[in-house]
Amino acid sequence: MGTATVDVLKGAVVNIAFDHARSAPTLDGLERHIRRATEALTALQREDGHWCFELEADATIPAEYVLLRHFRGEPDDLELERLIGVYLRRVQGAHGGWPLVHAGPFDMSASVKAYFALKMIGDDVDAPHMRRAREAILANGGAGRSNVFTRFLLALYGVVPWAATPTMPVEITLLPRWFPFHLDKVSYWARTVLVPLLVLQALKPKPVNRRGIGVAELFTVPPDQVRDWPGGAHQAWGWIKLFGAIDRVLKLAEPHMPARPRQRAIAGAVAFVTERLNDEEGLGAIYPAMANAVLMFDALGYRADHPHLVAARRSIEHLLVIGKDEAYCQPCLSPVWDTALASHALLEVGDAASAARARAGLAWLKPRQVLDVKGDWAVQRPDVRPGGWAFQYANPHYPDLDDTAVVVMAMDRAARERAGATAGDDAEAVARAREWVEGLQSSDGGWAAFDADNSYHYLNNIPFADHGALLDPPTADVTARCVSMLAQLGETRETSAVLARGIDALIAGQEKDGSWFGRWGMNYVYGTWSALCALGAVGHGLQSPPVSRAVAWLASVQNEDGGWGEGGESYQLAYDGYERAPSTASQTAWALLGLMAAGAAEHESVARGVAYLAATQGDDGFWDEPFHTATGFPRVFYLRYHGYAKFFPLWAMARYRNLRRANSLTPTYGM
Repeated sequence: MGTATVDVLKGAVVNIAFDHARSAPTLDGLERHIRRATEALTALQREDGHWCFELEADATIPAEYVLLRHFRGEPDDLELERLIGVYLRRVQGAHGGWPLVHAGPFDMSASVKAYFALKMIGDDVDAPHMRRAREAILANGGAGRSNVFTRFLLALYGVVPWAATPTMPVEITLLPRWFPFHLDKVSYWARTVLVPLLVLQALKPKPVNRRGIGVAELFTVPPDQVRDWPGGAHQAWGWIKLFGAIDRVLKLAEPHMPARPRQRAIAGAVAFVTERLNDEEGLGAIYPAMANAVLMFDALGYRADHPHLVAARRSIEHLLVIGKDEAYCQPCLSPVWDTALASHALLEVGDAASAARARAGLAWLKPRQVLDVKGDWAVQRPDVRPGGWAFQYANPHYPDLDDTAVVVMAMDRAARERAGATAGDDAEAVARAREWVEGLQSSDGGWAAFDADNSYHYLNNIPFADHGALLDPPTADVTARCVSMLAQLGETRETSAVLARGIDALIAGQEKDGSWFGRWGMNYVYGTWSALCALGAVGHGLQSPPVSRAVAWLASVQNEDGGWGEGGESYQLAYDGYERAPSTASQTAWALLGLMAAGAAEHESVARGVAYLAATQGDDGFWDEPFHTATGFPRVFYLRYHGYAKFFPLWAMARYRNLRRANSLTPTYGM
């Protein structure tokens, strides 16, 4: 037992106890857990070297898939509908509606879509689960309280008038870049969803809907009288009034738009979508954009066998997960992310067989680097050469800085650890990626996921942005990953102005309680893990105030069972400090990796966390994790990566073993 005095909040001093004996499994016992997890993970590697695990959201995407088929009048697939129906009924909440996360609170839009889909599938509206759902929806204000995306779906189906949706003339695609609104000023996901949707709003296609299903019974007022929409929780009253007035003017003007500019705008929108169709990976490689592209081609009268329509529709089928008992539709696919992270975990395991498996994964990743397409990011950084990796199998217009940094760190580590090897064949790939990452740094020193300087925050107040995620500004977690990458590649504050600015931006973003916000993982545990890895990589140890404060925060939020957990409520705007949630394997692993990156491998909390992972490992070598631990859009869309509970706990246990064996407190690499 030992103690270390470190600075924490507001200059106070605490003693952090180090006791690696308490509850910690022996190294031999830990080795058995590592081996079981390693064998299970490598068994899921595909023949070509990559991993791709299921990526689950909530009821909305499966419900939208059902409604897409019926809107288009596609041939019935009764067995697929039956399986999706099983899934939708299983994830219904005890409150009668559908949540955004496992066992979460009622969400209006998810509930309206799930009810609509089940009714379309053929569920009796008087069945107990449908009656409970309807009662919950009405008790919460009715379907008129749905978000903008749901209102567009209801307008397409003719359930509500188009006046119930924000008016967005397709002509806005013709606006100059200096105008307060421009497509280049919103995020990639908003851009790809919005462009085909603008065409749909202009053309207002009618649904086939052979079964004639509607959901008028979900409204507290007649659906054709629905006009006003509820603003997002983040939207300011003044902005709502301003944009509401603009919307009323647009509603009056839109029917009188001149034909020639409208035709030019529609042609430009089609060109935008067609250029980014991405073969059979789909527009933006995300479901909402892919579905809107299909409907846009339909509305424009494309033949059923037109190559663009065929490719767009097939891309959606790749998102289906069809099991023996149920089926659902994923929001997107995550092979690059999964493969990079699984490779990191196996590199940490470190034996020859695991390293070989990791190198096979990296070999699969290498040709997927985007080297020949200047994507939308180039509008802000036209002089930067491409060099990133996308999240999905292919998405060349939208490479991801987070994925790129993680891939580079894995490639660099694998090259260093291979006997007698240098960067070798991967050196050029790493150099190009580094050049791209450095070039995409935002003006505040941080990094966003896909763009630079995408920080036009006033746009989150337009009616279309009630989800609050119209933009892609720099975030602590992505900034941390890029800092980690540059530090692992040998840069220091003294040698790299880019790195120095990144470190400063990261430290400036630390919360008062010592944590960091997690934009892409849930939430402060994820952000703090990311930041501690970066600060550790640049040499900030326990004597550094930002690090010691973060370590103290992580220790303070550990659950009694030794694990860590955090829920979606941490994203609420009225957030007033950490709220405990059930422990999960992935969040426990993040906390452990963060503490070890900070040099606190002997902290009592680390031993307890490792003991939690050992005690909760399943017979299959993995961990059961029904909770969503990742984030699409805070407060409105969350993700459950099925791979997170497979590679993150393994990574954390192997890291702990390695540090204990080496009698070291400091990891060597940036993650």
